[in-house]
Amino acid sequence: MGKGDLTAQTRQVFANLDTALKAAGATFNDVVKTTYYMLDASQVGVVREIRTKYFTKELPASTLVEVRRLANPDFLIEI
Repeated sequence: MGKGDLTAQTRQVFANLDTALKAAGATFNDVVKTTYYMLDASQVGVVREIRTKYFTKELPASTLVEVRRLANPDFLIEI
């Protein structure tokens, strides 16, 4: 999904998290910690913009880690 497109990948990751949370009877308001793994941490603004559409109240504690590679060579982000 969204090969080479951080915006598309980030949107998809958050949509996947939303689906998983709903399946567990939870919402983003129940999340207390997030960890972001990105290939390029300088693009964190893209993630923050999309994140605000899901975390509508308080933001959870979070950690951002810039990594050299992720589980799939096409991934730009994992949360």
